Amino acid sequence: MAFFLVVVLLLGFGPAGRLKLGPDDAEPDFPYVSWLAMLFAAGMGIGLMYFAVAEPIQHYISPPEAESGTIGAAREAMAITFHHYGVHAWAIYALVGLSLAYFSYRKDLPLTLRSGLSPLLGRRIDGPLGDAIDIFAVCGTVFGVATSLGFGVSQMTAGLAYNYGVPDGTTTKLAVIVLVMGAATLSVLSGADRGIRRLSELNLTVAVLLMLFVLALGPTLFLLRALVQNFGLYLDHLVIRTFTLYAYEPRAWMADWTLFYWAWWIAWSPFVGMFIARISRGRTIREFVIGVLFVPTAFTFLWMTVFGNTAIALDLGVAHGGIAQAVQADLSTALFKFLEYLPAAGVTSTLAIALVAVCFVTSADSGALVIDTLASGGAEDTPRWQRIYWCVLLGVTAALLLLAGGLGALQAATLLAALPFCFIMLMLAVGLIRQTNADLAGITLSDEAPAVGERLKRLLVPARRDDILRQLRDTGEPALRSVYEALREEGWSDSELVLTDDAIALSVGADTQRAFSYRLTPRSRPLAAYTALEASEARRSVAWFLAAQSSVGTRARDLTDPTVEQVKADVVAQLERWRLG
Repeated sequence: MAFFLVVVLLLGFGPAGRLKLGPDDAEPDFPYVSWLAMLFAAGMGIGLMYFAVAEPIQHYISPPEAESGTIGAAREAMAITFHHYGVHAWAIYALVGLSLAYFSYRKDLPLTLRSGLSPLLGRRIDGPLGDAIDIFAVCGTVFGVATSLGFGVSQMTAGLAYNYGVPDGTTTKLAVIVLVMGAATLSVLSGADRGIRRLSELNLTVAVLLMLFVLALGPTLFLLRALVQNFGLYLDHLVIRTFTLYAYEPRAWMADWTLFYWAWWIAWSPFVGMFIARISRGRTIREFVIGVLFVPTAFTFLWMTVFGNTAIALDLGVAHGGIAQAVQADLSTALFKFLEYLPAAGVTSTLAIALVAVCFVTSADSGALVIDTLASGGAEDTPRWQRIYWCVLLGVTAALLLLAGGLGALQAATLLAALPFCFIMLMLAVGLIRQTNADLAGITLSDEAPAVGERLKRLLVPARRDDILRQLRDTGEPALRSVYEALREEGWSDSELVLTDDAIALSVGADTQRAFSYRLTPRSRPLAAYTALEASEARRSVAWFLAAQSSVGTRARDLTDPTVEQVKADVVAQLERWRLG
């Protein structure tokens, strides 16, 4: 978890932060507020509703270290809650989303997980290995989303039973799943720009209204002070809690809470990461990291303080343990028991049920849209029946898991899906670092490393000048001519392609002060001498290579034995550096 967080911070606030998720002149697809609303709805909606009261109270009555029911337990409860919902969770989402968006919108690869592994796997991502990665992502997303939908169903039916006496049985749960998944199907058919966007904005609006109601009618001054202190405790304990595993004091608490949360976030990461990537085209990496990592975290801290601290304060001074008893009896009813101690409980409970329903719909429609994209190889315009199919599958999976074993089965499915995906996330992180560093340095990563035999041949039998001239004619000329023609079609009338016997040069804006040039030409370098006897002969022996030199680079790069696509990609990368500079 710490590694993922560090990687995201380095990418966001390092030199790579200025790179855009798309062409350099791309504009964001959604307004900032709509973008943040969709982040909130997809990433934390149901979890915030289900655990806002239940988790702080549970840590308060059963803390891992402090004495139960004390002020120290209250402080520890909020510090733990902040840790579980803080930057670690959003760093997981940010890493997957950033990898997907970068390789899709900047490298023109399909919007699938396999694309993020292209710097490591090369062309193998187009084969069975890439298919296996995407299939696993689909399965993990189905189980991760189904887990959250199960929490949402349990809380909705518990709220209906608690407030209106509706039987909280299997029939009610199945009816709720059918109704809500029907609404999710209508939403996903309308696409991200209409249904999902509007529902996400509604979700955020209702959530803010409910939070402001509790803040205004609860212990307002205490909550504002508690927010500051909770945040200070979070920062103070950030490092130590990140690496605390209770190795010297083995406790089941760690597996039941922290490890489950990490597994839950990881299981959700293909879904949330894909959804974030779909709505983040046109933003810079720095803007992406700030928006995904810090803004939702700040809102979550405010939400958890308002509901969690108010619940603890009411349980101590008013309910005399009533809220704690409700949490121990049934987590799903904790929120509604809490609202009983505030004015207009009937209205706020109904609003809470409606908010859970909207969270349910936004999670389901976003999940179906993401699974549909993964299953179709990154295509965004898929048949309507296909989206309906995935909505139905999500609903059926959530229903089967609930019938099979309730929330225990849901949590087991989450853990099962998360563990193997950790290794894929590590590869995504390494691939993203490697690609952004290469782009900043103006280096093109090879689509596929040469075979061992080719590399040994290149080492033992150095290339001659005629070999490089043949590569220049057969590969370099078609590649640069293709880029030149594309530039002319896009309106770059000042582009020029010059061919000579031993060089090919492409230039843009030759008559301006800040012109771009790219040149391919044969160059030689002395062979290494391995003994003193070879030294004098080695000084006379040279190896030839295909050198690429651009106006934005400081030295020539070796492009020996390239493909046409590799040369084209290198030219485009240098053009991007020129435009950014």
